Amino acid sequence: MVGFGYDVHRLADGESFILGGVSIDSSIGTIAHSDGDILIHAIIDALLGAAGLGDIGDHFPDTDIKYKNIDSTILLSKTLDLLATYNLNIVNIDAEIVLEKPKLAAYKIEIKENLAKLCGLSTNRVNIKATTNEKMGYIGRGEGVAVYAVCQIEDK
Repeated sequence: MVGFGYDVHRLADGESFILGGVSIDSSIGTIAHSDGDILIHAIIDALLGAAGLGDIGDHFPDTDIKYKNIDSTILLSKTLDLLATYNLNIVNIDAEIVLEKPKLAAYKIEIKENLAKLCGLSTNRVNIKATTNEKMGYIGRGEGVAVYAVCQIEDK
């Protein structure tokens, strides 16, 4: 079973920037209800989609105060627990981060390793890519960031 996830967040000065559970050294960060880890949010959507279990908003609504400023790795852990109740395993995760700045080359391996650890996968089952939007649109102007994620899951 294959799932697709997408998330987008606005960027602002002075906000924290977390991707895949890794803090990014940046003067700008995501505006969000939770910790704003857009990469984990897109992965959660992909996992839930592959399992036919709705989306992140169904399970962790941004209207619920208990999710205010929550660490997204906790949401990922809860998602993995949910998959386990349906006897589902992750086969692989592939994600693309679309962002003008900061550049992410120095962080990609750390993000990949952290996500693999969080998901109980070997690092060759997780792929993280980063690209710009060639200065076009809201991402190109540095106003936001987007992430696309695809995953495959299987029965245990």
